[in-house]
Amino acid sequence: MMHFTHFITEIFLLLFLLITYLQSGMDKILDWKGNVGWLKEHFAKTPFKNSVPLLLSIILITEMIAGALCAIGIFQMGFSGSTTIAFYAAVLSCIILLMLLFGQRMAKDYEGAKTIAVYFIPSVFLLYLLNT
Repeated sequence: MMHFTHFITEIFLLLFLLITYLQSGMDKILDWKGNVGWLKEHFAKTPFKNSVPLLLSIILITEMIAGALCAIGIFQMGFSGSTTIAFYAAVLSCIILLMLLFGQRMAKDYEGAKTIAVYFIPSVFLLYLLNT
């Protein structure tokens, strides 16, 4: 139990990502049609226009896996002091955010791309903390 205080920064970053990805994934599940409709319009002028449901499925699955890894990572760090799962959560988080950033750039949604950068910073910082 003492490990929780030792990894407090990493745990708060994992909680941030856990909330982010699980909420995002749940929103996609609960409003699939609305998300697909909005994204088809958003990517209408991109090479992704015919692949929106497939790409959204990939994002949904990776977000849910990342959220689960964050939760498992928190418990693993807190109880055993191991950071292995948390590290994989941070890596997957960075990959997800790079995929989202690429999509926003392709759609020429530069404001959306800036928002993703805000999430990328804590993900990279977490990766740094777990890799040192």
